[in-house]
Amino acid sequence: MEYFENVLGVIGNTPLVKINKVAEDIPGLVLVKLETVNPGHSIKDRMALKMVEDAEKDGRLKPGGTIIECTSGNTGMGIAIAACVKGYKCIFTTTDKQSKEKVDMLKAMGAEVIVCPTNVGPEDPKSYYSVSERLSKEIPNSFWCNQYDNLSNRQAHYESTGPEIWKQTNGKVNHIIVGVGTGGTVSGTAKYLKEQNPDIKMWAIDTYGSVFKKYHETGEFDESEIYPYITEGIGEDILPKNVDFSLIDHFEKVSDKDGALMCRRLAREEGLLFGYSAGSAFAGLNQLKDNFKEDDVIVVIIHDHGSRYVGKLFNDDWMRQRGFLDDELKVKDLIRLKSNKQFHAVPVNEKVKAVFEFMKEHDISQLPVEKDGKLVGSITETNVLTHLLENPLKNTDSKVESIMGDPFPVVKEDMSCSQLSKYFSKKISAVVAEDKAGSMHILTNYDLIQAV
Repeated sequence: MEYFENVLGVIGNTPLVKINKVAEDIPGLVLVKLETVNPGHSIKDRMALKMVEDAEKDGRLKPGGTIIECTSGNTGMGIAIAACVKGYKCIFTTTDKQSKEKVDMLKAMGAEVIVCPTNVGPEDPKSYYSVSERLSKEIPNSFWCNQYDNLSNRQAHYESTGPEIWKQTNGKVNHIIVGVGTGGTVSGTAKYLKEQNPDIKMWAIDTYGSVFKKYHETGEFDESEIYPYITEGIGEDILPKNVDFSLIDHFEKVSDKDGALMCRRLAREEGLLFGYSAGSAFAGLNQLKDNFKEDDVIVVIIHDHGSRYVGKLFNDDWMRQRGFLDDELKVKDLIRLKSNKQFHAVPVNEKVKAVFEFMKEHDISQLPVEKDGKLVGSITETNVLTHLLENPLKNTDSKVESIMGDPFPVVKEDMSCSQLSKYFSKKISAVVAEDKAGSMHILTNYDLIQAV
């Protein structure tokens, strides 16, 4: 009989599969390393097991211990599988941008999951890095894997992923396309393959809002590069020790939208349900196609399965709300959803005190200011309150024109909500939307949030 003693024996030795329709414009043979067939449906099973077993060997992880890790979901799943087999408890911290499916699956494996805010710096005590580190110090007999700086991560790929690709391609691989998060996959695989053939190119896929690309090209860690993004599994606001930048030939940034749309193409055209970073990898492949030749062998390493993103990438409403589909929400949809469509504007010579009473009566936070039928300015409840509180003896005769700001931007009803959102800022609290009939409507960030 042929069988494994437990599920850990199934990790690795994943197949290569040719990509056809999605790669028809790419010179060369395009293959995917199908990591979704690992028991945890992701490549992270490899390094998760390696981190656990290395910690067992050197005594950092003892029988009956608790494994703690900060994870976007996939590493946590790999660790949870190992913990189930080996008898450890697990506590995972993750961020609130991760899909609900990832959190639910970790809980299904018996793990405790703590959700932390995404939009905080890594040193912030509320970040998922910091919470993991703190828990590892507070909980007796615990071990924090720290996949970002734990070099067992990249060693796992040096020992398994790289050799498998070399053997499966009979040493003919020319290019590797792979998303970079912790850096273990790209660095470990690159180290092995470049030892076999230094001319193999490592193309690393990054996302907008991540520091990797600029740091690789300039050596500068630029905090202005950091901002929130939707793509999961790649990009970072830190420099993990597992990323060996010297082994990477180029970083290619891919937008949230392009990665998401490519995921859906892979499902529809290839029958392959992959996760977000896979879509980004293939979008990056397409962006880089001028670097390949007809006789090249290109391997795209896939990180995880699309089942983790059913409520996101493969949900039309989620895609539409983020402007990723052509039929996304538009300004006219916001107008349609407003319960009160009445448009109010105040003349420039109206007294501030009267406007204050009007805003209270109609529960309005901002108003356009008009003169001779044209919109010439704007006022907000903040402007009005500040003026009245700072000038209690003069406010009886003061006019709107003395405190008004710039006019609100005017937008057309066919504008997408993703474009509309770019108008709102600390200085601009509302826009004036004009419908096809020529009627005006005030739209605020609150209207956008309600529609989404």
